[in-house]
Amino acid sequence: MAKGGQPPPDPASAEMRSAWRRAEAGDVAGARREAHRLLASSASPEDRAQAEELLRRTRTPRALYGFALLAVGILVLLVTLALSRY
Repeated sequence: MAKGGQPPPDPASAEMRSAWRRAEAGDVAGARREAHRLLASSASPEDRAQAEELLRRTRTPRALYGFALLAVGILVLLVTLALSRY
């Protein structure tokens, strides 16, 4: 199994190689777009598996949303406290 950002040793098609290259270069949105396009087409099972793997690896972790919600809550609390003081 490849490590976090590394593509599998043998990308199945030219489209998947292009998507993995984009992900490695930092264009995650473009890589995800290519993977979605590949999944929408009639691709081989190997391509589908690699596209799903690329999408899984580039997904935003759910914990990040929790931390963002916590930060917004603390910010609202601090602004409320500051406004109630005046």
